[in-house]
Amino acid sequence: MSQQPPSIEPASPAPRISDAGPHRPWIRWILDHFPPGQFGRYLVVGLVNTAFGYGTYAGLTALLTPHIRFAYMVASVISSFLNITFAFLNYKWFIFKTKGHYLREWSRCIVVYGSTMGIGTLLLPIVVFLVRHLTPADRSAPYIAGALLMSANVLAGFLGHKHFSFAPAAKAGTKGELPEG
Repeated sequence: MSQQPPSIEPASPAPRISDAGPHRPWIRWILDHFPPGQFGRYLVVGLVNTAFGYGTYAGLTALLTPHIRFAYMVASVISSFLNITFAFLNYKWFIFKTKGHYLREWSRCIVVYGSTMGIGTLLLPIVVFLVRHLTPADRSAPYIAGALLMSANVLAGFLGHKHFSFAPAAKAGTKGELPEG
């Protein structure tokens, strides 16, 4: 009598877009726009980018506050350009894994981030005001406001980079999607 090795059943595959079914179109939409593997990598790299970004913002705010009125505004603008370049390289190499086209993709990242940076910079004094008047956090209000506004950019940033910054040249500005590679 020979013993046969125990059979190993393959693990069930990850949910596919086609598994969403017609009764759950929102699942199909989510999976179409936020592929789990790619979006998961985006979130992990995003944590590193956020730590770097908030660190440069907080560091510049602390450095400039004794010398400049509304230093948090200047810190926001300066740190944004440093953070865009840092994030661009991380997204290019680890998330979207595109080859070449550095200048074109970096320029597109500037457009995506520039729009969120502009809106964030306009909202920053309002959020600082609200934090100062709704909480006892007077001196730390610029730091709290910066963190709140930074967190609002995660989903919009992913969609902008996926469909514009790192989209092939022919598909930029359309609904073309990149392979998950």
